[in-house]
Amino acid sequence: MVTPKNRHPAHDGLRERWVRTLLAVRRPEADLPADTPSPYAYADDLLARWAEPHRRYHTTDHLIAVLDRVGLLSAHCSGPGEVAAVSLAAWFHDAVHLPDRSTNEERSARLAERALAEAGASPALAAEVARLVRLTAGHDPAPGDTGGEVLCDADLAVLAGSPQEYSAYAAAVREEYGFVPDDAFRAGRAEVLRHLLGLPALFRTRYGREHWEHTARRNLATELELLSAGESGGASGGEARDARA
Repeated sequence: MVTPKNRHPAHDGLRERWVRTLLAVRRPEADLPADTPSPYAYADDLLARWAEPHRRYHTTDHLIAVLDRVGLLSAHCSGPGEVAAVSLAAWFHDAVHLPDRSTNEERSARLAERALAEAGASPALAAEVARLVRLTAGHDPAPGDTGGEVLCDADLAVLAGSPQEYSAYAAAVREEYGFVPDDAFRAGRAEVLRHLLGLPALFRTRYGREHWEHTARRNLATELELLSAGESGGASGGEARDARA
């Protein structure tokens, strides 16, 4: 739960942001069961998840960054309905995050399906949000999947930070997986970086390609070079293989 100690300065604004998004897409009030929970109940649950004490990178700050980037990239979507679906997917995409598990995206998607159906969203919208969340496991949406392209670009934009920003991001990821031995983490993290570098393009939106692609690839290649220099043989990546962006 969110307490005064871990309450984010943007907490109240985020609650209102969630409620505006949900109310814009859910069924009319007259069509909802009388016991439908308040939209604020879902905001509080999600914000409590994002504020969990074990998180170091996948925090409320990451949620805010992804939501803001979805707004930045919204012109790439097919219309307001898709923007809303992507925004909801941003809220749910790391709602379940246990560093020692490899099923976080799937569990987050299932949470989205259950919560949105209960909150009054249509089955089609709940299914679409869950689909988008699942895409963040590999960040490889199909060509023309504009909603998936926006969400994945928004999630990966952290890779295009300045050297200082990227270093802070990488350090936060390492801290989040602090229970993994160094050799295993390096092997698993290197596997993730090679996957990303092997994608034909990291970013699928025009904005992402023009503003983030080159810098992100340079940052990834630099981190991979540093990790490779420190590897000590063929250690298994284990849970570190889930050390995604």
